[in-house]
Amino acid sequence: MNTEDRTRFLVTFIVLSGFWLLLSWHFDLMHLVLGLISSLLVAYFSNDLLITREKIVFSPRKIILFIRYLFYLAYSIMLANIDVAYRVLHPKMPIDPKIVKFKSKLKSDIGQTALANSITLTPGTITVDIRNGTFYVHALSSKSAEELLKGEMEDKLVEIFE
Repeated sequence: MNTEDRTRFLVTFIVLSGFWLLLSWHFDLMHLVLGLISSLLVAYFSNDLLITREKIVFSPRKIILFIRYLFYLAYSIMLANIDVAYRVLHPKMPIDPKIVKFKSKLKSDIGQTALANSITLTPGTITVDIRNGTFYVHALSSKSAEELLKGEMEDKLVEIFE
């Protein structure tokens, strides 16, 4: 295990242990020991999932863009909720489900993951699969498929992660 791997393991262990302490809120010896052992095991087997080998450059500009993106995402989720509610409550249920396929401009794993999660968080769409940068997304209606294919969400993420 090289220095980078040890650092990744240690950070993952600390994060998991802290999270476990916050959730359990038990500080007796048995719970502390079991929590630390569990955190050690999980950190050992999954330390590359929390901290990737990809180099992520944080700059003030990217942080500001990311915060703006979070507001954009919240707004998109709100609009999609209204659209899905309308479709479900409408007497004729005007849904037209389809699978949309598109090649992403995002090259990094973290960028593609952020896009997939954003799509899935937005009601009416769910990321089904990603293969070699090609996204397969189930859309509840033609409108949500068209919105997705416009690429506005993806373009905002390209600014942040690429």
